Amino acid sequence: MITGLVLVKLGAGKENSALAKIKKVTGVAHVSAVFGRWDLVLDMESEDLPSLSNVVVHEIRPIAGVISTETLVTTAL
Repeated sequence: MITGLVLVKLGAGKENSALAKIKKVTGVAHVSAVFGRWDLVLDMESEDLPSLSNVVVHEIRPIAGVISTETLVTTAL
């Protein structure tokens, strides 16, 4: 199991519809709305890094209203 954080920037006026679709994506464990350069922080869970990448690239980024993403893969210290 791999976990990560996906930072999401949303387009103005598309926040609610994009958020509703993002919450339905398999692997999205939790969504936090935040202030600053990013609009959402997604807590993600996946079997492996390629699967996580696939979800971000093929399921989250194509959602109308998603402007950009940045993925942070978690690590054990």
